[in-house]
Amino acid sequence: MSHDLINTIWLSASFLGLFGFAEVLYHFLHIKAELTRKLVHFGTGILTFLFPVFLSSHIWVLALCASFALILIVSLKFKLLPSINAVNRITWGSLCYPLSVYICFIAYEFNGNQSILFYLPILLLAICDPLAALVGKRWPWGKYSIFGNHKSLAGSLVFFITASIFSFFYIQQYAVLNLGVLIPAILIALFATVAEATSNKGFDNITIPLAVVICSLVLL
Repeated sequence: MSHDLINTIWLSASFLGLFGFAEVLYHFLHIKAELTRKLVHFGTGILTFLFPVFLSSHIWVLALCASFALILIVSLKFKLLPSINAVNRITWGSLCYPLSVYICFIAYEFNGNQSILFYLPILLLAICDPLAALVGKRWPWGKYSIFGNHKSLAGSLVFFITASIFSFFYIQQYAVLNLGVLIPAILIALFATVAEATSNKGFDNITIPLAVVICSLVLL
C-alpha cells in the first residue's frame, strides 16, 4: 500500500472525526450550528495544512476533496450533518471549501511548490474569515450591503487587520521589516477583504483564496 494512500485514509478519518465531534457538540451540548460550523471551518483548514506534507500529488487532493464534496451534497439533500448545515440562511460555503482547497493545491504544485500559494490562502480562509464573522455578529458596527451581501465594518476591519498580520509574517518569515514586505502584505489583505465583503452565500470560500493566490503570483 502506497504512502499516499495510507495518508489519504488517515486524513479522511481525521476529517470524519472532526465532523463527528461537531455533531456531538450540536446534538448533546446544544451548541448552535453557527458556532459548530465555524469550528469545522477552522478545523478543516488546520487539517488541510497537512496536504503538502503528506500528499505528493494533486490527484490525491482531488480524491479527498471530491469525496468530501459528495458527502456534503448528500448531507444537504437528506438533511444530515446539522452541525454544518442547520443555519438560517442559504449558503454554499461548505461545498465551495473543498473546491478552493483543490485550486490552491493546484496553484502550489504547478508553480514549483511555492508554499505561500497554498498555506497563506488557506490560513486566511480558516482563521480570518470565521473570526470576522463572529466579530461582525457580536459587534455589528457599521453595517453595509454590497450586491445584497450584508456585512459590517467591524467584521471587515478585523478581517483586514488579521489578514495583514498573517500575510506580513508569512511573507517576510521573520526577516527585517521593510516596505518590500509590508506593501504586498497589505495589498493581499486588502484584496482578500474586498473578496470577502463582496461575496455572498458562502462563495467567499472560493473568492478569498483566489484573491490571495492571484495577488501572490502578481506581487511576489
